[in-house]
Amino acid sequence: MITSLLIANRGEIACRIIHTARRLGIRTVAVYSDADSRALHVREADEAVHIGPSPARESYLDGGKIIAAAKQSGAEAIHPGYGFLSENADFAQAVIDAGLVWVGPPPAAIRAMGRKDAAKRLMAEAGVPVTPGYLGDDQSPSRLRAEADAIGYPVLIKAVAGGGGKGMRRVNASNEFDELLASCRREAAAAFGDETVLLEKYLDRPRHIEVQVFGDSHGNVVHLFERDCSLQRRHQKVIEEAPAPGMDEATRAAICDAAVRAARAVDYVGAGTVEFIADASAGLRADRIWFMEMNTRLQVEHPVTEEITGQDLVEWQLRVASGEPLPKSQDELAIDGWAIEARLYAEDPAHEFLPSTGRLDHFVLGGSIRVDSGVEEGGRISPYYDPMIAKLIARGSSRAEALARLIPALEDAEIWPVKTNAGFLARAAADPDFAAGEIDTGFIPARLDRLVPEPHPSDAVWNLAAAAMLASDFRGASDPPWVALEGLRVNAAPDLNVTLSHGGETRTIDLTREDLFEGAATTHGASWLVFTQGQAFAFTLGGASRDAAAGAGDGSLVSPMPGRVIAVDVREGDAVAKGQKLVTLEAMKMEHSLVAPFDGIVAELRAADGAQVSEGALLVRIEQP
Repeated sequence: MITSLLIANRGEIACRIIHTARRLGIRTVAVYSDADSRALHVREADEAVHIGPSPARESYLDGGKIIAAAKQSGAEAIHPGYGFLSENADFAQAVIDAGLVWVGPPPAAIRAMGRKDAAKRLMAEAGVPVTPGYLGDDQSPSRLRAEADAIGYPVLIKAVAGGGGKGMRRVNASNEFDELLASCRREAAAAFGDETVLLEKYLDRPRHIEVQVFGDSHGNVVHLFERDCSLQRRHQKVIEEAPAPGMDEATRAAICDAAVRAARAVDYVGAGTVEFIADASAGLRADRIWFMEMNTRLQVEHPVTEEITGQDLVEWQLRVASGEPLPKSQDELAIDGWAIEARLYAEDPAHEFLPSTGRLDHFVLGGSIRVDSGVEEGGRISPYYDPMIAKLIARGSSRAEALARLIPALEDAEIWPVKTNAGFLARAAADPDFAAGEIDTGFIPARLDRLVPEPHPSDAVWNLAAAAMLASDFRGASDPPWVALEGLRVNAAPDLNVTLSHGGETRTIDLTREDLFEGAATTHGASWLVFTQGQAFAFTLGGASRDAAAGAGDGSLVSPMPGRVIAVDVREGDAVAKGQKLVTLEAMKMEHSLVAPFDGIVAELRAADGAQVSEGALLVRIEQP
């Protein structure tokens, strides 16, 4: 067994690997950038090595620095986690050439599956069904557009080196193809260093089904059943579960056997995931499920597989990398129960899910479910990396039981001042269609209006805040500044009321009637924070609130997040139309465009291509003619 391990990653997955390694008695070495010097994974490891500045390309994506850190620390092996260099065949080979153990598949397998076009050709040769589309070498915009026209719209443009929802665009008509192709290529080049794309027919009701496979160096390959990852936003998985709703045994056998054939076709060793796309318009059928791609690493959503099989997949990885055979044979693996995972992101659903950064002054995730996280209270969410805060995983004997445990855990999340998608996730998980298993990859876009929580406090939340402030008057001086309002009944004296403010609005709440309030509240400086239904609201007494609503009503467009300007489409003096794209920003691997709020003239332009901007910086000012 490996005795010392360097984790070439950060955050949640680094902490996850450390926990298993510690249980197995393996010494762990963390690496960290400037931004992560006080990160949780750095403190949890037995040793930590600094590898460079905050930008990933100068730290976590610098393979030479990581190998040097392994040599410096005396680590025997390197685990890449997911993302960053986990699917970089050249890095895997460099690790092996350095005399270190690579906890992952052979570089040849990574190369074979690393490009989606070549992988599809290989899978077709192995008898694995693939989606119809274009995989050609001619990458000229005119040829790609012609192929898309021939396939029929809608089509999907996908970066061949892509993953994690990056470098992917849906095109609904020929006249929008060129613009979306350019955007897709730009994102792919920035994320993967390769702008080559393929085209696929876009299905009207697609479901994303994937199969966990594992191989060892003794020629054994098994599957650990399927996962459903259909709930997505902008092609990024949001909620995953295992097994897949509506999957019968015959279809399960067909798809899992196909996944094992795919792994054997490339002599696969280690953890891998074979992803399929299914036409769900008539339920799940083996003849309507096609190979999409293979991820040659551990997946973000691997915990749901662990929960239904009782296996630790990180332990499997370490044992296989040590030369041991697979811990279980296919006959020894079985599905037991149901598991659902929700990805908690630092983002603002009320503002198009823009990334939210900053210090986690208050961070409490409760409930009796599994939580995999790489942050803690007092930590910071950086603009340099993926904004995932934690994964909440609920298990039950049935899907209904797992949901019944997940939803309250999401609703009870207490996070401030960083904004999160907890309320959005709770609504998605509680949606009647989701509960009924009526899911596909268009589930979230079709229901977005009802899934995104109202960003302003309801009357009930105002009452909750007033009750919290009233309850605080009855605490002793030594009591903690936190009030649990579950079952708090206010039966106050006549004319007892509380005046409080939020977001520029002030209300006087009458508490003379008997009311029942539920939720939680805590103080934060001069404010009261109220947590309810996965959301957080700050209130102050009287008119003390200084919050103001931000907007572009006066024509001033500010940066909604720290990021880099990657495109400026106007000049000072230009006439612009309402909705016209003006500036495009990139942050946390995603693009965000600022558009004109009304018809007008560009009176002031402060944005410059390539410039780094801070949150709130004025970029463009539009004046009405």
